[in-house]
Amino acid sequence: MTEATELAERAGDRDPRIGLRAVAALRRLLEQLEAVQVRNARNQGWSWQEIAAELGVSRQAVHKKYGRR
Repeated sequence: MTEATELAERAGDRDPRIGLRAVAALRRLLEQLEAVQVRNARNQGWSWQEIAAELGVSRQAVHKKYGRR
């Protein structure tokens, strides 16, 4: 099983301590994956608007979050 799959399973645990820790770990993993894909898109010449549309956020939001990296 992959780390993400294991975390997703633990996120549904009846023990809130286990579930919440898994949710926090998933959030960190998703942030890392998003940053990698935004960088990948920019390296391939995508506009902030195109990236924002795929993420379902505004151009301003994605630029504010990743524009200075």
